[in-house]
Amino acid sequence: MDDMLKDFVVEAMDLAVNVEEHLLRLERDPDNKETLNAVFRSFHTIKGGAGFMGLPALVAACHLTENLFDALRTGAAPVTPIAIEAALQASGFVADQLTELANGAAPESLPAMPEELEHILTNAIEGKGMDAPAPAAAVVAEVAAPVAQVAEVVVAAPAAAVSTASADGLDWEAMYNAVVPAASQIAAAPVSAAAAPAAVAAAPAAAAAAKPAGKAWDGAERREERPEVRHAAPVKEDSIRVDAVKLDALLEVAGESVQAANQAAVLLERLLQFKFEGQAATLMATLAETLERASRYSTELQRATLATRMQPVGRLFQKFPRLVRELAKDLGKDVELTIEGAETEVDRVVVDSLYDPLVHMLRNSLDHGVESPEARLAAGKPAKSYISLKAWQEANSVMIVLQDDGKGMDPVFLRSKAQQKGLISENAQLSNDECFQLVFLPGFSTKEVASSVSGRGVGMDVVKTAVEKNRGAIHIESTLGKGTKFAIRLPIELSIVPTMLVSTSGAALALPMAVVQRVVELPETFMEVGGAPVLKDQGRPLPVRSLAGSLGYESCSERVGIVVAAPQPYILAVEAVDGTADLVIKPMTAITVEGITGTARSAEGELVLVVGLSFLMDGCRGSVRMAA
Repeated sequence: MDDMLKDFVVEAMDLAVNVEEHLLRLERDPDNKETLNAVFRSFHTIKGGAGFMGLPALVAACHLTENLFDALRTGAAPVTPIAIEAALQASGFVADQLTELANGAAPESLPAMPEELEHILTNAIEGKGMDAPAPAAAVVAEVAAPVAQVAEVVVAAPAAAVSTASADGLDWEAMYNAVVPAASQIAAAPVSAAAAPAAVAAAPAAAAAAKPAGKAWDGAERREERPEVRHAAPVKEDSIRVDAVKLDALLEVAGESVQAANQAAVLLERLLQFKFEGQAATLMATLAETLERASRYSTELQRATLATRMQPVGRLFQKFPRLVRELAKDLGKDVELTIEGAETEVDRVVVDSLYDPLVHMLRNSLDHGVESPEARLAAGKPAKSYISLKAWQEANSVMIVLQDDGKGMDPVFLRSKAQQKGLISENAQLSNDECFQLVFLPGFSTKEVASSVSGRGVGMDVVKTAVEKNRGAIHIESTLGKGTKFAIRLPIELSIVPTMLVSTSGAALALPMAVVQRVVELPETFMEVGGAPVLKDQGRPLPVRSLAGSLGYESCSERVGIVVAAPQPYILAVEAVDGTADLVIKPMTAITVEGITGTARSAEGELVLVVGLSFLMDGCRGSVRMAA
């Protein structure tokens, strides 16, 4: 894909996503003129770029939709569900074509606009123009023209502008050729010899017929809008597109520079324990100042690099309203999705990897969670159900919570289903929280027959795998008859993590600061509840768990406790706390060790094992074991 086409695809895909968001907003507020104009401008902008790139199917679809919204925004026709549905289908077709281009498809290999889409768009326009004044008939005639002819007319628009030279006194062909590359000038326009005369002849007639009605596409009207586009273009010069691989490499270098600066500071501190005199003392003072400055700049480099990778989760969330709308309609349910905290920023890798997990969660919530309107009314609930998607920053983590007001989950039923499928042993004794965790087991489903939406037992397994891959944790809360809440906690960025350094059984370990509340001293003996050690912390009894025992290390004297902020708080016993550090985490790829998510180097250069956030959030226990 050449650079011009690549830039067009990226910008057009952003516009296409915004179009869907605007259409769903328009469905709720049909009188919003600003939204109508925004949709019109988006299709018009995509059409212009597609015409320049020689993409006739995109041009035709955008042209028909543009004419529809021109009629809607001028008040010639009201906004109806048929118009919204037609525009959504057109938006989907445009997005599909852009996706194929982004995946490397050649422009000439793209399929033509389906007849069904042309038919529904044409019907939407005709249905809204029947009661319009006589001049509006020109609009219907033009829009109902064959798709190929519409595409030829749009592509040949610069040539058609020659015919208007006598009307406004300007040589449009010369002006056009003056501002485009030689290969794109009129003489090289990709229009067949047979089609060009007809297109050139048709354009002025169409413009003359449509201009009085103020709603058909015509060159003069679009030329009036171009100054607005030109005025907005310079804003894009403030940003550039950089390959994500280059950003990743830059972040790794920045992290390593911080690590090297920290190690140099430790070495300098050790050197300063010796007594230096004369010129050596002066050199040491200069070295200390230089290293302090290098450390400061490397830290700033790290922060600036991290900022380039941060993206708002709204980029992810804005794709979901249409998904919920369409799936709810297919399932015969009345559901409203509310979104909060779309401006919350998180590492771009997290944003990219969370799409599939959130889709699975939304589909499960719609299929399993919320009830049909009839069932809700029978249970004394409002007919319309609500799903909320929220995001916010909490310390060094980002919280993403998906909650519905559906029927909730029954832990007894979940345990029974898991036993029937042989996923857990018959005599397994599980708490309610552990029963909720069963939904993440591969192959687990409460449905007897799989449907196109859910029931194959792979969706929630994908969710947990993706969350833990990003060193996150997921927790479920559910109440029968009231609904279910999925809470995902993720680090704001993935490569450099604030940690607490601890040691136990001779091993150097790092715990994510996101779950560390405070450090307490442990007594020689503990009171016991049910045979397990318990310690009172701020008036509440908390269970005490050994980090060495949880990771399978040899037992040792652990007299320091760390209060862990998990869904069910507890105290983690370690041998010693060695301080805090921002570590560059390297994922473990060759081997898998339960409870360990990666490795890092301390300031002294020692290898440190990083304990997984999910492992700590689950109380230093692995996931529920499947039956042998």
